[in-house]
Amino acid sequence: METTTKYDHIRVEKDSEKKIATIIFDRPEKMNYISMTARGHFAEIFDGLNKDENVRVIIIKGEGDKAFSAGGSIPQFMESHPEELSRLRINVAAPERSPKPVIAQLQGYTFGVGFEIAMACDFRIAAEDTLLGLPEMNLGMIPGSGGTQRVARAVGLTRAKDMIMRARRVPADEAYQWGLLTKVVPKGELESEVLQLAQELTRFSPLAQRVCKEVLNAAEEGPLSSGLEIEGRAYGMLRGTHDFKEGVEAFVEKRKPNFTGK
Repeated sequence: METTTKYDHIRVEKDSEKKIATIIFDRPEKMNYISMTARGHFAEIFDGLNKDENVRVIIIKGEGDKAFSAGGSIPQFMESHPEELSRLRINVAAPERSPKPVIAQLQGYTFGVGFEIAMACDFRIAAEDTLLGLPEMNLGMIPGSGGTQRVARAVGLTRAKDMIMRARRVPADEAYQWGLLTKVVPKGELESEVLQLAQELTRFSPLAQRVCKEVLNAAEEGPLSSGLEIEGRAYGMLRGTHDFKEGVEAFVEKRKPNFTGK
């Protein structure tokens, strides 16, 4: 296990054998709040992991058992220039931009930018004690790192307004019913459930996964006709790849495929 700790209260662990990297918000005594500096480091970490061929799946979690992240450092907002604040969404969107599957492992308080980061991930596995919230209205502010847009797209305007305009904390079971969470599990099973999903995702072709993620993300960006065009072109492109040939041959020969990402 390789561990990197040079970032602002963010630890990165790589398991080369499992081909899994874990990003850990490491400030448990303060509910893993995320500083302005850490937001930049977050995007920098993803830039490195995206290029690492020994990493197939990325997990994001919070240290301790009380919070994934309770949000950002509120006093730092008053110290930051408005132009800087308007660009925060770019760092938070790093999981969405990543060509690799990203899993958010949620427990306890998942508020503000913590929740916005989770919403930028591909999968959100939550413990039963997870509370989701965008509390910015309590400060005379709105979510500014993708919260309004991703929540509204995921659950519709009625529920998004109920949650965000009231600064309401949504418990895990309700969030799952809304479609904000992939799965809710007992707290004691969270770690193993996330690891099981990560290992499952490493079985597939990394090239097909990257293209699939791009096509699915594009579904939110335009009309159905454009999405179908993108899907069709991606489907045709994958037809000529080594991984598709290997997948077909493995199916016929009743064996496990050996995908190489080519």
